Amino acid sequence: MSSPENTPVPSPDRSRLAAAWISFGASLGLLALKSYSYEVTGSSAVLSDALESIVNVLTAAVALFVIRFAAQPADREHPYGHGKAEYFSASFEGGLIFFAAMVIFLESLRAFFHGVSLRELDYGFLLMLIAALLNLLLGIYLKRTGRRQNSEALSASGAHVLSDVKTTVGVALGLLLVKITGYTWLDPLAAMIVALFLAWEGYRIVRRSVGGLMDERDFGLLETLAAAMWKHRRPGVIEIHQLRILRSGNFHHVDGHMVVPEYWDVSQAHELTERFERAVAAEYPHDIEFAFHTDPCRQRYCQVCDMPDCPIRLAAFKFLQPFTVPRLIGEANF
Repeated sequence: MSSPENTPVPSPDRSRLAAAWISFGASLGLLALKSYSYEVTGSSAVLSDALESIVNVLTAAVALFVIRFAAQPADREHPYGHGKAEYFSASFEGGLIFFAAMVIFLESLRAFFHGVSLRELDYGFLLMLIAALLNLLLGIYLKRTGRRQNSEALSASGAHVLSDVKTTVGVALGLLLVKITGYTWLDPLAAMIVALFLAWEGYRIVRRSVGGLMDERDFGLLETLAAAMWKHRRPGVIEIHQLRILRSGNFHHVDGHMVVPEYWDVSQAHELTERFERAVAAEYPHDIEFAFHTDPCRQRYCQVCDMPDCPIRLAAFKFLQPFTVPRLIGEANF
């Protein structure tokens, strides 16, 4: 049997890498477009959007490296693979967004009190609408690819780019209001609003990434797992509790306790567990492995055990208890 070090490293998923390259190229193009828009208009709000696009370029470049690294298989030093690296990419992105938001807010505050000189607002309005449309298309593509490929880095980039759509549209509307009213102070005010929105978005991305790094419970995943387990439950799977999910990119490790009939031998318990795990894994949306500790049943389980012809039954079977999330993650229920 070959050791992990001798196992050849497969090439990273082509869809993920293609999406990362598209993100990087599109981010460069959008940065150029918004920078040109600032040169045309002199708008603080447009400048804030252009500065935020610099963050997009940097994070897209980081994502290219991280996605390659995260695609490496498990080895001796990393038994659960390298998938968690994508959370570092998302954390980096969120931190940069928050930093950019602070810079934008301070610059906008200065412009608000010192005044700004604006020009060619009609043209600038048109350019920002084009930028918003391009961001929308890119964001939808990255979100869909991230969800389909289970990539935290692409999902975070997609969420970030879609948030850019709102800020860019807000900047465009700000230019339109200045054009209509003649109040130039509306421009830095719009930039400050954009900065506050970006700060919140940056915080949300960091919060989600830290949750992934710390293996915070994902109740959406637990609901999916609970539904699959209940669907494929069979006589002999009496109870499951103390269930945990460890996430490493697209690879998930699940461990827990499974209660089986006390009179079964090791071979019977192993066979049931194997069949149950294969059935659940076929429906789970990620690569998954299980590690169940089998516990022997006790009298208190008789009323929820539908095992036919049980030779040690001490109480009549009454009902089955569905596998709910609180039941799965809790202690033994009886």
